[in-house]
Amino acid sequence: MSIDYSVWDHIYVSDDEDATSPFVDTPSLFRMRHRARLEKMAEFQQRGEDLGHNLAECQRQLQEAHRRLRYLEERMKEGEEEEEREDELKKVQAEVKKLEEDEKSFRRFLEEHRRDEKKLPWNVDTISREGFSKSILNIQPEDKEENQQEKLKRHKTFVEKYAKEIKHFGMLRRWDDSQTYLSDNPHLVCEESANYLVVLCIDFEIDEKHALMEQIAHQAIVMQFILDLARTLKVDPRGCFRQFFSKIKTADKPYQDAFDRELDLLKQRVRRCAQARMESAMKELEEEERQKRLGPGGLDPMEVYNSLPKEMQRSFDEKNIEMLQDVMDKLDPEEGRYHLKRCIDSGLWVPDLQEGEDDED
Repeated sequence: MSIDYSVWDHIYVSDDEDATSPFVDTPSLFRMRHRARLEKMAEFQQRGEDLGHNLAECQRQLQEAHRRLRYLEERMKEGEEEEEREDELKKVQAEVKKLEEDEKSFRRFLEEHRRDEKKLPWNVDTISREGFSKSILNIQPEDKEENQQEKLKRHKTFVEKYAKEIKHFGMLRRWDDSQTYLSDNPHLVCEESANYLVVLCIDFEIDEKHALMEQIAHQAIVMQFILDLARTLKVDPRGCFRQFFSKIKTADKPYQDAFDRELDLLKQRVRRCAQARMESAMKELEEEERQKRLGPGGLDPMEVYNSLPKEMQRSFDEKNIEMLQDVMDKLDPEEGRYHLKRCIDSGLWVPDLQEGEDDED
C-alpha cells in the first residue's frame, strides 16, 4: 500500500514563534497568539457540529412531514375529500418540498466544511494528536442481506429469549420508567422488540382486552420512533434512545401530533388485523366442522338439505318416509333422481340401512 506524503505539504508549526518584538514580553505574545489560534479552531469545529445538528434536525422534521403526508394521502384515498383536508394536504406537500431543499443545502454546507477542514494547515496542536488510537464510533453497521427464512429464525430466537422483558417494557406507562428500563436492557432496542409488541397488541385485541392493547400499542410506537430516529441519524438505536426520550418529554405540538397520529394508525391496523384473524379462524372452524359432516359421496348434508324442496325438507324434519316417497312421486323423475343421489352422497339418506330396518319389521 503506497503512502500519500502530500498531507505533509501544508504543515504550519512555528506560528507562535515567527514574530517577536523587543517591546512585548515574548512568552506572553506566544501565549496570546496560541490562544487566538485555539479559539479560531474551536469556532471552526463548532460550526461543523452545528451544521451536523441542523442537518439531523432537518431530517427529523422531514421524516415527520412525510408521516403526516402519508396519513393525509391515506385519508384522501378512503374518500375524505373535504376542502379543509385538501388544504392541509397542499400545506404539508409544500412543507415537505421546502424541507427537502433545506436538507440538500445543509448537506452541501457540511461537505464544504469538511473540504475546508482537509485544507487547513497542521500546527503544533493538531500534529501532536494521536494518529493510531482505537475509536469506537456509534455508527450502525450495514446489515448483510437476509432472506425471509433467516429473518423469521432470528426473530423467533430473540422473542423466545426476551419475551418476558419485552412484555414488561410494553406495560410501562411513564417516560422515565421506559428510559430507565431500556438503559438497563439496551438489547431490547431493536426491530424484533417492535414486531413482538405489535403481535402482543393483536393477541390482546382478539381476547377483547382493549385497554391492554392500547397500552402495548403506545410502547410499540415508542420503539418504532427510536428505530426511525436511529435510521435518520445512521446510528445504532441503542445509542440514541435517550435522545428520543429527551425530545418527547419536551415535545412541541407537531412532534407530539405525529406521535399520536402514528399511535392511532397502529390501533386501527391492529383492530383490522385482529378482525381478519378472527374471521379466518371462524372460517377454518366452519371448514373443519363441514369436513366432519361430509357424507360418503363428499357432499355436505346441510348444504344438500338447504337445496331440497320444502316438502322434502319437511319429510326429513319429521323423519316420515311415506311423506318423502309421496314427494318423490310428485317430482319430475330426473329431478327426483338428482335430489335422491345428493341425499345419499351427503348421508342424509342411507338406503341400505333403511332396507335393513324394513326387513326387521
